[in-house]
Amino acid sequence: MEAEAVALMTSQSPDALILLTSQGRIVHWSSGANAIFGYDIDEARGRSLSELVVPADRAEEQARRLDETLTSGSGTYESVRRRKDGSLLYVDVSTRLVRAADGAPLILSAEKDVTHIKVLRDAKLMEARFRDLLESTPDGIVMANPTGHIVIANSQAERLFGYESGELRGRSVDTLLPARYREAHVGHRSSYFLQPRKRAMGSGLDLAGLRKDGSEFPIEISLSPLRTEESAFVMSAIRDISERKRFEKALQEKNQELANANQAKDRFLAGMSHELRTPLNAIIGFTGTLLMRLPGPLNDEQQKQLRTVQSSARHLLALINDLLDVSKIEAGKVELTFEEVDCKAVVDEVVATLRPQAHDKGLAFAFDAPDLPVVTRTDRRALSQIVFNLAGNAIKFTERGGVHLTLRCDVLDGAQRTEIRVEDSGVGIPLIDQDRLFGAFTRVNSARPNAPEGTGLGLHLSQKLAELLGGKIVFHSESGKGSCFSLVLSDR
Repeated sequence: MEAEAVALMTSQSPDALILLTSQGRIVHWSSGANAIFGYDIDEARGRSLSELVVPADRAEEQARRLDETLTSGSGTYESVRRRKDGSLLYVDVSTRLVRAADGAPLILSAEKDVTHIKVLRDAKLMEARFRDLLESTPDGIVMANPTGHIVIANSQAERLFGYESGELRGRSVDTLLPARYREAHVGHRSSYFLQPRKRAMGSGLDLAGLRKDGSEFPIEISLSPLRTEESAFVMSAIRDISERKRFEKALQEKNQELANANQAKDRFLAGMSHELRTPLNAIIGFTGTLLMRLPGPLNDEQQKQLRTVQSSARHLLALINDLLDVSKIEAGKVELTFEEVDCKAVVDEVVATLRPQAHDKGLAFAFDAPDLPVVTRTDRRALSQIVFNLAGNAIKFTERGGVHLTLRCDVLDGAQRTEIRVEDSGVGIPLIDQDRLFGAFTRVNSARPNAPEGTGLGLHLSQKLAELLGGKIVFHSESGKGSCFSLVLSDR
């Protein structure tokens, strides 16, 4: 090998001196190369320089430069290299063709780390162009080159991270992140420069910033690629979201408190089911016994008072049942038994139960159904409760005319569709109230004189039960023209 090349290779130069075969494999690796790139001679010898320190997007350029050196005898260019730890740096490269003792061609590559010089040069250029603009933005702005070194940072970013004016220039942008993020960030940054794209604030990962004093704080970052005739850059807008995180944490804690309170309420209602219903059933039962005059005769006033007790107890029991059922649905503890159910038989039972109420109000009460049984797979108790609520509401809010129930069955898109319709000639529902009709504890027409009492749970509970059965309740109503509610079930 030429004497000058041998002297260079054995010198203590701080630059990286690398001897390559014509195919780009490493023959010799100087102490300066070890210091700059982080690989010792045993790790480097015999490996391809491209595989070892050349980023993927620069591999084609490296191959072209080797060919030019083999052809012309020398070359000079600026490029980017990758250290063992994954970080990038700028290098000035000078190559020269030399000959081995046997005459074989070798390439001597001298590579000098010029990252700091490159940063200062780019910083001067970018500050002249963008300083005033960056200072006018409310967020911290950090602009970095492809090697991840900060070219320019506005005063907001310096204050955010606790640095003096100009102190961030030339630092690796990775130093602004806690150590646990840095290894992944190197890969993200390299990938970003291969496919630069704009990323809006808040669309990235949850990150933390690292201040100069070592303290951390939550941040959001938006990224914007910027290319000049000299180089490519990425501009990061950084926002401290500590206050928002505190609010979010407080809200999560409050939501957890509410969830715990709601669970405690559900457990209480479920646990009190027996204790609440048992005494009421006893009151209703013994009142009925007295009204039947089994213990002895009653005068008119006593009968009137006992009927008031019975009516109030039944009303209270219905309220408790609705509350318990809603609570069980919200807690996901409703147990349904799906089986083949004769819908006509269920509606017949509801009609028989409610007919005395309709008769007392002087209302026509009719039920139309096919001659053949209408059988669908559903939960009998839930189906009965829904129909009872719909028909009971119709009677409650109808003063003259009547209530008409219809059972229909057809096939739609290969599935059996069962509809139980309840039509009335009652007061109807104003358009303004229809959107909140199925809300819990919602009562429409409550301001109307002599409006019937109610808990506002019946329709809410019915719709929830319908959804559990795989169906829905639809309705049409006009104020003063009555209403039509339909329970629609589909078998698939």
